[in-house]
Amino acid sequence: MATTSTHSDERAAEFARSTDPHRRELLAYCYRMLGSAHEAEDLVQDTLLRAWRAFDRYDARRASVRTWLYRIATNACLTALDTRTRRPLPSGLGTPDEDPLTPLEFAPEVPWLQPIPDAWLADPGQVVAARGTLRLAWVAAVQFLTARQRAVLILRDVLDCSAAETAELLDTTPAAVNSALQRARARLAEAGVSETGVTEEAADRLVVDRYAAAFEKADIGALTALLAHDAILEMPPVRTWFTGRDRYAGFMHWVYEANGTDWRVLPTAANGQPAMAAYVRLADTAHRLHTLQVFDVADGRITRNTVFQDPAVLTAFALPETLPPAR
Repeated sequence: MATTSTHSDERAAEFARSTDPHRRELLAYCYRMLGSAHEAEDLVQDTLLRAWRAFDRYDARRASVRTWLYRIATNACLTALDTRTRRPLPSGLGTPDEDPLTPLEFAPEVPWLQPIPDAWLADPGQVVAARGTLRLAWVAAVQFLTARQRAVLILRDVLDCSAAETAELLDTTPAAVNSALQRARARLAEAGVSETGVTEEAADRLVVDRYAAAFEKADIGALTALLAHDAILEMPPVRTWFTGRDRYAGFMHWVYEANGTDWRVLPTAANGQPAMAAYVRLADTAHRLHTLQVFDVADGRITRNTVFQDPAVLTAFALPETLPPAR
């Protein structure tokens, strides 16, 4: 019995040594495929469980552990996507609303795209390097591809797999891979989304810090001055969304009228993008968690603010429910 137990412990230790270095990159891969941080986490666990069950049959002469895990993860993602619809953002479902005072249209039945905390991903340097293909806008655009097109695009353009390697992972041919890649790239180009043009992280954070200061002061003039002329404001699970400085500012007037002007923020990061958690004080003395806001920044201006109020999203970011009184 002792010998059996020792062998099992050694096997478990070897499995952990072999697979642990790849967990976070597998999570990023599954997230890009599924558009849900929680589902991606579940798929990584499923991948590792499948790998554990097959570990005795793993042959290092045929594939590296990383390649082997990606094959398992890809199959798990494709199977999951057979029964899941795409996860959009509001801007992907229709035209923007003209009136910033229009009643908000909630659509909780839609499986909305979710952000993923940077803390869940690889080390900070790798997160920054991959920012282009982690951005919410990029992941949202990928959701319009077929499941196999998503896999091909991510394996080829994000993970730098060759056409032959990708074909082996997907049990297809290099010619089929190249065809799917061409269609996927064309679809993203039509959506006006690419992984390029991502600015330096510190510069983006500075712009968002200035926005946060204006937000806390309820200074709509200063806040609006930081927006691009065609800035987008969207708020899943609300289907309603706006574009343009004037409509954005008009909606913020309503926010302060409806919730008051006593706000505080905490900086955070999601999808390789600057983000902030917004806290509002209403009837009591505590500032209570209200939303998570994730920003796109270009040329020193905010081009998009995606605002989340889903409790599952807020929980994933491990944000405090309340903030102590400011000193």
